[in-house]
Amino acid sequence: MPRSESKRVNRERYDAVLFDLDGVITNTATLHAICWKQMFDEYLRKRAEQNGEAFRPFDITTDYRLYVDGEPRFDGVRDFLRSRGIQLPEGNPDDPAEVETVHGLGNRKNELVNRAIAEVGVQPYAGTVQFIHQLRRDGFKIAVVTSSQSCDAVLRAAKLDDLFKVRVDGNVIQAQRLAGKPAPDTFLIAAKLLGSVPMRTVVIEDAISGVEAGFNGKFGLVIGVARKGNAEELKRHGAHLVVEDLGELVE
Repeated sequence: MPRSESKRVNRERYDAVLFDLDGVITNTATLHAICWKQMFDEYLRKRAEQNGEAFRPFDITTDYRLYVDGEPRFDGVRDFLRSRGIQLPEGNPDDPAEVETVHGLGNRKNELVNRAIAEVGVQPYAGTVQFIHQLRRDGFKIAVVTSSQSCDAVLRAAKLDDLFKVRVDGNVIQAQRLAGKPAPDTFLIAAKLLGSVPMRTVVIEDAISGVEAGFNGKFGLVIGVARKGNAEELKRHGAHLVVEDLGELVE
């Protein structure tokens, strides 16, 4: 497995590049974190009042990073609630947002995200856009791999939807019953759709679970994007190379 600190994604060694969406292509990771906090805090406050307990809010830094960042939405709900010793009924994927089930809370968060995308818009990272155009000029095949079910809306809002013909998103995960990150399944499917094999494919991620997925899938190069100043953490979880912004890879 490559350990070189060279910042060249070499066309002789790799055929395809798989990008995570939130926090890698677009500045939507912060938006997601805010919506997770709003949803969980409303639920936790109501639960605390009903049970006569102290309200302990969702920590937008620690809880987001450990339990929901990069994971499929319902897995994130389940994992965070488990960390607080809370177990809710699973419910159904089409549960209304006001229903207190795993799916209901997940759908409530999704409504908040879609509303924020419509109201605030989406900004892509300039360095990432430059890097994508470089990859396309060099003949790489590219795909976006994300647990978000808002992938199409985000790419349209960022005016990048024409760049990614292959998209493995939360809707594909649900329809094909794929295991979410840190399992490598979503990246493996994307590589297959691009006609590439893992050892000749690059994975680019900013989340711990995503970096682990790339490592677990034995991909040729796993690049971590340390926008949170967590370069060493990403390396510990399997990143071969870490940058603060993908503009560092642009020649």
